[in-house]
Amino acid sequence: MNRIKELFDNDNKANRLSIYYTAGYPKLDSTLDIAERLEESGVDFLEIGFPYSDPLADGPVIQHASQVALKNGMTLDVLFEQLADLRKRVSIPVFLMGYVNPVIQYGVERFCKSCAKVGVDGVIIPDLPMYEYEELYKGVFVNNGVSNVFLVTPQTTDERIRKIDDLSTGFIYLLSSSSTTGKNLDISDERLAYFNRIKGLGLKNPFVIGFGISNNESFQQASEIADGAIVGSAFVKQLDSDSYLEEIPSFIKELRG
Repeated sequence: MNRIKELFDNDNKANRLSIYYTAGYPKLDSTLDIAERLEESGVDFLEIGFPYSDPLADGPVIQHASQVALKNGMTLDVLFEQLADLRKRVSIPVFLMGYVNPVIQYGVERFCKSCAKVGVDGVIIPDLPMYEYEELYKGVFVNNGVSNVFLVTPQTTDERIRKIDDLSTGFIYLLSSSSTTGKNLDISDERLAYFNRIKGLGLKNPFVIGFGISNNESFQQASEIADGAIVGSAFVKQLDSDSYLEEIPSFIKELRG
C-alpha cells in the first residue's frame, strides 16, 4: 500500500507507465527476469497476469500467451513460488491480474496471504462482482494489505463509480472501451466525453487507462487524461522474439518517446 501511495502521491511523477504481461510466457521461468528488466527500463508499476483457460475479456494476443503459459505449467502455486524473490529484485508496485475462478480454487484467503508474503501490492480481478467483494472478501484483502482494483467501462453509471471509489485503496482501472484487449485506442469525441465524465466526478482515487494503448501517441493521449496508462497486448507481442529481454529497453523508450 505504501508503494502505491508513494507512486500516485508523487506530484513530480508524470506519464506513469504500467506494463502488463502473462506469467509463464514466453517461458515458465521468465516472470521475474521480465519484471526486473521492465523496472530497469523505467516502468513505474507492473501487472503480472496469471493465465486462465477461458480468458473472455482478452484479445488473441493475450489469449495466446495464456494458452502457452498454461502449457508451460504456470499455476498460482508456481507463480507464488517464483515471486518469493520478487522484492529482492523489484522495488516498484506489482499487481496480479486474472480471473476469479483460479483464485477461488486456490482459496481467497490463501491467495491474499500469499500476495502479502511475496510483496504483491494489489490485484485486478475483472470478474469478481463488487457485491461479493464487499460482502465476502473485503476484510481478507484489507487485513492482508492487498489492494483490490475495480474496473470502470463507458457503461458504468456514476453511482457505481462512486461506490467503486469508496471501496478502492489503490487506483481505479478505466477501460478505454468495452471491447477485448488489443484494440487500438482512438480518442473520439464520445470517448473523450467518457473520460471527462470520470474526471468530473472528483474521485478520491487516481485512475489509470488501459486497453488499446500500444504506441507513443496513444500513451501520451492517455497520460494527458489520466494518472497513468497501461500497455498490455503491444508488449506481450514483443515477447515472441528470442531476444525479448534485450529488446525491452528499446520498446519502453519508444513507447515513452
